Amino acid sequence: MNWAAVNAMYMSEMTRFFRTIAQSFISPVISTSLYFVVFGAAIGSRIDQVEGVSYGAFIVPGLIMLSVMTQAITNASFGIYFPKFIGTIYELLSAPVNFLEIVLGFVGAAATKALFIGLVILGTAALFVDVQIQHPFAMMTFLLLTCLSFALFGFIIGIWAQNFEQLQLIPLLVVTPLVFLGGSFYSISMLPPIWQKITLFNPVVYLISGFRWSFFGVADVPIGLSLLAIAGFTALCLGLIWWIFRTGWRIRN
Repeated sequence: MNWAAVNAMYMSEMTRFFRTIAQSFISPVISTSLYFVVFGAAIGSRIDQVEGVSYGAFIVPGLIMLSVMTQAITNASFGIYFPKFIGTIYELLSAPVNFLEIVLGFVGAAATKALFIGLVILGTAALFVDVQIQHPFAMMTFLLLTCLSFALFGFIIGIWAQNFEQLQLIPLLVVTPLVFLGGSFYSISMLPPIWQKITLFNPVVYLISGFRWSFFGVADVPIGLSLLAIAGFTALCLGLIWWIFRTGWRIRN
């Protein structure tokens, strides 16, 4: 393993992040505050508790998941797309590094950025509501796996995209609606029975449910299914990336 190369790619991506650290820090704080004003105050005044948890606290895991998923995808997709756009991807491919080292550098940086944003949102939420984490180890496990898996997914999008518009296509039109419809701001038990069954086909439900369980000990689906879902998604993304580098799809042409 060429750790020097991994570190060079990782630090290059992190340097770009540190150049806009103020924007990266302020943006999630403002957006989280707005969510609490709209959902916590307006809707929370009408919904006292959900499954024994105050509504303001109930939406915290969903807020974190929404930002972490979108940030991980955006950072990873842009990170690998930009070298394609300016042509430096060929220098990277000709260097003495394998696909795993490239993935570790780019995906590791994107996952780190998403983790930072998630922790910032958690800290901001603690200013508005009393956030108690019943299973801190499980919470960090779910958070890290989500950052990693969606950074891998974003890496795939960055290779697939052929222009800057396509970079935002899947996050905006697919991921964000799935998160909103995946129980981010409500429990799926509040839905009519037929919609509860339909919602179970949404893979994001399992991620948010497991993450919420780590906070409050309540979940819409069994915790084992949540872990299986995120592990399967991570393995699928790794398999696709291996195939992409093996075949050169959208990289060498």
